[in-house]
Amino acid sequence: MNTNPPAGHRAPGARWYNAVWRWHFYAGLFCIPFIIWLSLTGTIYLWRPQMEALLDRPYDHLPVAGRTVSPDAQVRAALAAVPGSSLHKYVLSEHPGNAVRVIVSADGVDHRVYVDPHSLAVLKVIGEEDRPLNVVSRLHGELLAGVWGSYLVEIAACWAIVMLLTGLYLWWPRNRKGLAGVLYTRLRGGRRLFWRDIHATAGIWVSVFALGLILTGLPWANAWGSYLGEVRTLTGATQGPVDWTIGGKAPTPKTDAMLGPHAGHDGMVMATPTIRPGELARVIATVRPLRIAPPVLLSPPEHDGAPWAVSSDAADRPLRSDAQVDGATGRLVGRVAFAERHWIDRVIGYGIAAHEGALFGIANQILGTLTALLLVVLAVSGGVMWWRRRPTGLLGAPVPSAHPRYRPALVAAIVGLGIYMPLFGLTLLVVTIVERVLLRRVPRARLWLGLESPALRTA
Repeated sequence: MNTNPPAGHRAPGARWYNAVWRWHFYAGLFCIPFIIWLSLTGTIYLWRPQMEALLDRPYDHLPVAGRTVSPDAQVRAALAAVPGSSLHKYVLSEHPGNAVRVIVSADGVDHRVYVDPHSLAVLKVIGEEDRPLNVVSRLHGELLAGVWGSYLVEIAACWAIVMLLTGLYLWWPRNRKGLAGVLYTRLRGGRRLFWRDIHATAGIWVSVFALGLILTGLPWANAWGSYLGEVRTLTGATQGPVDWTIGGKAPTPKTDAMLGPHAGHDGMVMATPTIRPGELARVIATVRPLRIAPPVLLSPPEHDGAPWAVSSDAADRPLRSDAQVDGATGRLVGRVAFAERHWIDRVIGYGIAAHEGALFGIANQILGTLTALLLVVLAVSGGVMWWRRRPTGLLGAPVPSAHPRYRPALVAAIVGLGIYMPLFGLTLLVVTIVERVLLRRVPRARLWLGLESPALRTA
């Protein structure tokens, strides 16, 4: 499809259109493999509750034989299963027939131990990082490459936003009659028109939801999450716990008043406090009537005399709350509900819950799945269009205008995106410098990248 205006009849904004088209092309080409990968892994993770329930089914329908043994005995059985370990978290059981999950730490590695609460038989031991859905999470957010994988995913997410926004601008109907090719696909115009319509219509139907999906995923990213942390500090929005990971790592609360299950376990080597017999049972007796949304995690004191930390790990984050309980007396020391957190944390909590498919039940999961599948259609159709149209031996990028014009609105939008997404601004600056300083001076690279027209080379 020729998107350039006829010679002698350059429409207003034509040179602007050409610049937008070039950045849409480059952003799309870079993002295609990431969009497909993140959509597929994200879809798997959306159905985490059902998958984990299926995987844990053998440990959640145990025969209830006799009285449940004490929590202290359950913890001792878990510690014995992982020599040299210490208690990290105790997961409060929801039903008598469920195996107790005890998370213990040994040499800085967390292990989840499944213990029969009646016989104290150890049913399963698995590293927390080795749990199938946690592996999927790392595949999705870090490509199993740690911090550098997180940066790469974040860069792809930033450019995917650019791809969607520029795509909406290119899609916007100009002097068209009817909705064919705009809101629905034309099936009788040949392969070229079919793929163009598939790409355009999939883009318009998915864009709003995809933008929401990407933006709500940014708090986990290494650079953007740290950037947000600095904003929270500067704006005085740091009260309350931070219960999302940043670059795969949970931040440490800065004061004892900031409750959270990760307190004292993020790079700080502390002496293991003494847990006296009966403390855990008293904490459980205090916590059960509070009706905290499950799963409920009980973390031992950070040091002698400190309270136990109680936190909800519910997937629907607006249901979460945190508490502190004195293990010696069973007294409730404090409680922080989701509604009491800073508004920035509440907004992020709602966004993360929607991103993970937990905010409004199975409908949220279905909507997220459809969004991911449409993103795959968008990426595949864009790849097919590029492959079919590219000139032999060239990348096939749109040739830039000889005298590009960047309106103030476009410049303001770029600057705004660069401020909101620092990695986008940084990579845009790097790409622009490399193109201007290096690639334009190499004839073969200049021609292959579309920085000049092949017609001008042969003229």
